[in-house]
Amino acid sequence: MRHDIKLPSLGEETEDSAVVTFWLVKLDDEVRKGDDLVELSTDKAAFTLPSPRRGRLVETLVEEGDEVRVGDVLCVLES
Repeated sequence: MRHDIKLPSLGEETEDSAVVTFWLVKLDDEVRKGDDLVELSTDKAAFTLPSPRRGRLVETLVEEGDEVRVGDVLCVLES
């Protein structure tokens, strides 16, 4: 089963977009729930996005340096 991983809300007092700094996992890597997938940054902070579930990274939809908005699909995990 495929699961879209989206950029969640960044909080009430932050921007609604971020820049993909770098991917911490590669295609076909197995990840567990809580493993960091990607590092992102805003004007105010850098942060990592943990995986919400266990699975295998089968597709990345954004590249390093891309700006993404809340709700955008960043990657796809398959379980």
